[in-house]
Amino acid sequence: LHKDIGGDMVPFAGYELPVLYKSENGGVMKEHLWCRAAGKAAMFDVSHMGQIRWHGKDRAAFLEKIVVGDIAGLKERSGCLSLVTNEQGGIIDDTVITNAGDYIYMVVNGATKFGDMKHFQEQMEKFDGDVTMEYLEDSMQLLAIQGPGAAEAVKKLLPSGFDLTKMAFMTGVVTTLDGIDGCRVTRCGYTGEDGFEIAMPAENAVSIASKLLSDPSVNATGLGARDSLRLEAGLCLYGHDLNETINPVEATLAWTMGGPKSRRRKEGGFLGAEHILKPDGKLQKVAKKRVGIMGMKAPAREGAEIYDAAGENKIGDVTSGTYSPCLKAPIAMGYVETPLAKVGTEISLKIRGKMQKAVITKMPFVESHYYRVPE
Repeated sequence: LHKDIGGDMVPFAGYELPVLYKSENGGVMKEHLWCRAAGKAAMFDVSHMGQIRWHGKDRAAFLEKIVVGDIAGLKERSGCLSLVTNEQGGIIDDTVITNAGDYIYMVVNGATKFGDMKHFQEQMEKFDGDVTMEYLEDSMQLLAIQGPGAAEAVKKLLPSGFDLTKMAFMTGVVTTLDGIDGCRVTRCGYTGEDGFEIAMPAENAVSIASKLLSDPSVNATGLGARDSLRLEAGLCLYGHDLNETINPVEATLAWTMGGPKSRRRKEGGFLGAEHILKPDGKLQKVAKKRVGIMGMKAPAREGAEIYDAAGENKIGDVTSGTYSPCLKAPIAMGYVETPLAKVGTEISLKIRGKMQKAVITKMPFVESHYYRVPE
């Protein structure tokens, strides 16, 4: 299907995925702007990601040993972004976890899923309790529909009585899509817009994708725009902005553990908690922090060095950078020494051997439009 509609395929995480589409509304810039345009929606194939179901009466207790979030407290159908940590408190992966009632549904990154599952298996062997992991392999495919028009596009495939206006962001439900049973719709995304990730049996994936694309408001979108959209939204890409040597506090993702008085902050109990939290649940001091950067004239790519305003002392590195189609300016994300991480701090970037002035900037770079259920 991707090739039929002009997908420019590249190898990614052991799969062939479209980086962009050579079509009338294709190309990274057009695909990106379409996703943020009123009434429009972008469709991404994210089937390379790992889908896992956790079973057994102790599944929540086990997950709380391997991720930092409050899993036991998730209401049925509710989900959260969480982080899988190692013994040092470094981030092995980021994941979205939903309480599906009879089981817990987890989505992990495509490039890390096999390493993640090896880690989960090792931890299960040390766990004294009732838990099993069911990896859905490629039996369930995953599509993301993102943008202001996403709800209208998805609604056309849902059963007539399904009220999307009551579906909150970060909730998910099993339903039929285009008459096909056993599909899952989760209101979440990676663009800063309203949107959904929809899972369906592999044999129905092409028909559901084709049905969505038959809607003139829906545009097929590749990995290129997926990256520029998530960067505008200030969201991390694993393997670039997050890795096993970076902890949740450095990544400014401590909120995934809950607020200062939350149970997980007080109790810890996950791998590496003692490197992240003090005994009273306060956050340990860190030497570097993740920040947004703007003001440079040329895009700063991953690996570009960050210096102080005088351009004398190296203070960090860029982990992601691009040209923002919405702001028509270069944006970047990186890590700098904590004292220089305040918004408004003037810095210098070494781009292609030349120093450029830049400034630490608040993220998201582009305002997010996550869905809120009307009061």
